[in-house]
Amino acid sequence: GGRLAGLLEYPATNATAYALFAHCFSCGKDISTASRIARALVARGIAVLRFDFTGLGNSDGDFANTNFSSNVGDLLRAADFLREQYRAPTLLIGHSLGGTAVLAAAPQISECRAVVTMGAPSAPAHVIKQFAERRAQIEVDLGGRPFVIQRQFIEDAEASSITEQVSKLRRALLVMHSPLDKTVSINEAEQLYLAAKHPKSFVSLDDADHLMLRREDADYAAITISGWATRYINVNDRADLPEAPTGVQAGEVIVDEHNRDFARVVRADEQTWLADEPTRVGGQELGPDPYEHLLAALGTCTSMTMRMYANRKGLKVDDIHVRMKHERIHAEDCEGCEDEPRQIEVISKEIEIEGDLTEAERNRLMEIADRCPVHRTLTGTLRIEKSLES
Repeated sequence: GGRLAGLLEYPATNATAYALFAHCFSCGKDISTASRIARALVARGIAVLRFDFTGLGNSDGDFANTNFSSNVGDLLRAADFLREQYRAPTLLIGHSLGGTAVLAAAPQISECRAVVTMGAPSAPAHVIKQFAERRAQIEVDLGGRPFVIQRQFIEDAEASSITEQVSKLRRALLVMHSPLDKTVSINEAEQLYLAAKHPKSFVSLDDADHLMLRREDADYAAITISGWATRYINVNDRADLPEAPTGVQAGEVIVDEHNRDFARVVRADEQTWLADEPTRVGGQELGPDPYEHLLAALGTCTSMTMRMYANRKGLKVDDIHVRMKHERIHAEDCEGCEDEPRQIEVISKEIEIEGDLTEAERNRLMEIADRCPVHRTLTGTLRIEKSLES
């Protein structure tokens, strides 16, 4: 029942993708490293959600009652928030133990395409090395602040295995680590990299410290992440779309929201794709706009009908090209439109037929072009009925 505090940083234009950032152990979303990396990614068109784990920063709860598993749960709730309110994260980024947590969470976020770790241990049990005592409850100093660590935290960390999960990750992985990291040895990065399957990459953070507090280190990491990630987080990837629902009948199409802008998920009986609006009107161009869908329906039906006729008649047609265009024009600019309203909707078809055909055969195919079912629907008596489903 608690609430997590987060900050979603959004680019000035529409986001090309969404990323989820997990901060380091006992830090918070506002640590300078997280802030700089997030803002650099936002400048490159990637929206970033960073949040405080339970009991830290502005989030509810008691840190003493948390553990590695609860951190993973927090990540999944943050991903749910993005999925429900905007779009699911395709990129997960984690710093230190946050990097280990995103590796554990990634398989449970189906839309995730890529994972980045920075200074991450290969197992959550690594943090136990910082605790000399193993009583039921101990107080430790982390970054100059006192924290209470319960015995259950240690037991949960010891029971969590990450390298085996990494070997089955099935996401692109970028491991970033400094060879001079005194908090988490670079040997940890080696174990992660060796366990992972391709595609995987390793980038040295050179002389950066574990918290990457220098501006140049954070900026370098951000530039590297954004350049690397764009290869894998294509928002048009079909794997980022929900599966077609069961029970969709032939000839039926279901349209659901993909985000709270214009992007929509279009689902038929066996296919799923995106529809969107152009960027000039506030969309992201993730798919064809509604009029392009209309033109595609008429254009494909025209070409299919012509091909079916040519095959049945044995005509030597090599290829059929159909160019569709929709525009609104004034009646005086339209030949034969003197009696029409002042502004009319016009769909034009330009058809090119390749093949060894007589003039009579070409003319006949052009007649057939207007007999396609979609053409007849649009030019016939059309009634659109609507109902509200409760």
